[in-house]
Amino acid sequence: MSAPSTRPATLVVGATATTGSRVAARLVADGRVVRAASRKATPVPGARAVRFDWYAPETHAEALSGADRVYLVPPPGATDPAAVMLPFLERAREAGVRRAVLLGASPIPAGGPGVGQVHQALPGLFEEWAVLRPSWFMQNLTTGEHLLARSVREEGVIATATGDGRVAFVDADDIAAVAFHALTDARSLDADPVITGPETLSYAGAAAVLTEVTGRPVSHRQLTYEQARDRWARELPADFAAVMAGLDLAIADGAEDRTTDTVLRITGRPPTDFRTHVRRAMAAGRR
Repeated sequence: MSAPSTRPATLVVGATATTGSRVAARLVADGRVVRAASRKATPVPGARAVRFDWYAPETHAEALSGADRVYLVPPPGATDPAAVMLPFLERAREAGVRRAVLLGASPIPAGGPGVGQVHQALPGLFEEWAVLRPSWFMQNLTTGEHLLARSVREEGVIATATGDGRVAFVDADDIAAVAFHALTDARSLDADPVITGPETLSYAGAAAVLTEVTGRPVSHRQLTYEQARDRWARELPADFAAVMAGLDLAIADGAEDRTTDTVLRITGRPPTDFRTHVRRAMAAGRR
């Protein structure tokens, strides 16, 4: 049996989540020591799985042991993530973590609601930090158990209150690539870049691409704010469902109708377009 590594580790909180799993895989492939934290300590190839629950502080010390940097996926569905994240981050700093990379969201700036409160506090807690603010994930429409992806599979429908508003959907692989650099580059990012794909699409436009590539009809169904809120409330707490429906209205007003050069500037390669992502998702599903 080999002795435990004495090299500093990267703690990935949310290592089974959409971006966390990809970040952990990239770190392992680069030969890094990785502590993969999740509620069930789910094994991640090449990483040490550790049990972690935002709401169970007794799990935090073991997760932080030996880590000098951390990737943070906020607790899902929490409208006040700062309440549990900030005490953990203070503990992380005391335990020797010197760099923290937070998964934020493009609609939420520093000081905004939810994760925006954690964003605002991060530079005061760590000398080396980054807040990644991706646009809406392409995977939300194509894979996994996201409400929209399931609706596409089961009904051939994307139902939102976004109207004709456009979104620069981004591939989670591109977010993970940016996160990898934010965690490992010699120079800390110390910034909060918005991360987008290379083009903006309305949800009707995304449905058209899905129809073209998959050969299955997909359409966009326009909802009212109330309908969107109630649809989200089937799966999320009522207050968070209201937030999600409100973000739809922001998209309708043009809040997400822009692209950035973040992926190219930080990783050196262009971001994936939606059509390419759908083709890859289809190919992966056939294997």
